[in-house]
Amino acid sequence: MEVKITERGWAGHFICSDRCLFHRNTLIEYANKKWVVSTVGNMVDIHAYGYPDKVIIDTIGYERYFETMAFEADSNDKFLDADVSKQLDFDSEWSISEPWKEKEANDMHEAVIKELSIKIQSQTIPLTCPYNGY
Repeated sequence: MEVKITERGWAGHFICSDRCLFHRNTLIEYANKKWVVSTVGNMVDIHAYGYPDKVIIDTIGYERYFETMAFEADSNDKFLDADVSKQLDFDSEWSISEPWKEKEANDMHEAVIKELSIKIQSQTIPLTCPYNGY
């Protein structure tokens, strides 16, 4: 059995993701396990002076412009969206502290997909974190 990876076109987490110029959402499936990797960033500050003619990028959390998170998929949801109450832990980098780093954000997202694609096949399931502390 192979790991199935599906790129999706919508943001997977973050309440202000509709203001993010960058987002990726990847579903990882293996056997009966389904996990979502989500990266968001480059959030437009719609309250900045001059918007929309002048775009100012704002942080999405403390000192970060991009973040990657992973979750178990909601098996009761037909789209298998992230169940944000079931966050998965991973060792790869998860944040970038500078704006306009799309290439680095893609690389960060890919590293998490690679790490979790290996973990999903093993008996060792990442710890589910109740709260990441951000």
